Amino acid sequence: MIEKVLVANRGEIAVRIIRACKEMDIKTVAIYSDADRLALHARMADEVYRIGEAPSTRSYLLIDKIIEVTKKSGADAIHPGYGFLAENSEFAERVESEEIIFIGSTPESISAMGDKVHARKLMAGSGVPVVPGTEMTVVDIDEAKEIANKLGYPILIKARAGGGGKGMRVVYSEEELEASIERARSESLSAFGIPDVYFEKYLENPRHIEFQILADNFGNTIHLFERECSIQRRHQKVIEESPSVILTDELRKKMGEDAVKAAKACGYRNAG
Repeated sequence: MIEKVLVANRGEIAVRIIRACKEMDIKTVAIYSDADRLALHARMADEVYRIGEAPSTRSYLLIDKIIEVTKKSGADAIHPGYGFLAENSEFAERVESEEIIFIGSTPESISAMGDKVHARKLMAGSGVPVVPGTEMTVVDIDEAKEIANKLGYPILIKARAGGGGKGMRVVYSEEELEASIERARSESLSAFGIPDVYFEKYLENPRHIEFQILADNFGNTIHLFERECSIQRRHQKVIEESPSVILTDELRKKMGEDAVKAAKACGYRNAG
């Protein structure tokens, strides 16, 4: 049973986690950088510890320091929230190796789905539909042109790592291809430390619909239906709406089944 949770995050998500813990009579530990010493999350928690200087690389991304504070506070578990270390498989693995509960998915599933090229192969091999695209990182420009022509323009260049719409470029013709690849690689390297990119067929004016998943430690996985996320800015969701007005009962059933299949394929655990 979890009695005390360290929240390895800041701002709104940390506040929401602390409120949820209070409702469940679970004690909370907050961490803060110098920039957040008076932040709401730091004032709400039962205990609070300085984690470092203002830049996240010197505070909220310091794995060793977060583990040290967790042990010092006597917390049973760490909740990473979202962003920062939430999708870092090294962090999840380290937390579990220290016999601390990681409130998130397994290190293996984080690693599997964090590499989008590997994730595509895993999903396709498990019978989950994927958008046509490359099975490996695109390196050579002549090969890139050949692949793009085979897929058919427009194509989408995507960063192999990370997320949040970074390292993405839509290309409508061969003349744009080389420069777009270089820009995508540069942005990916800056955001994620990895310049690798791959191609997908670009779907124009699609509907972006997600299915909420819940999976436990015993292999039980369910979905809680969909969220329509089609209203976006710079590949970032602005509004989420449920239920989706576009889905038929038949399509909703099929997408829900595929979402559960995808979660099971990567050994997913937790909510997502």
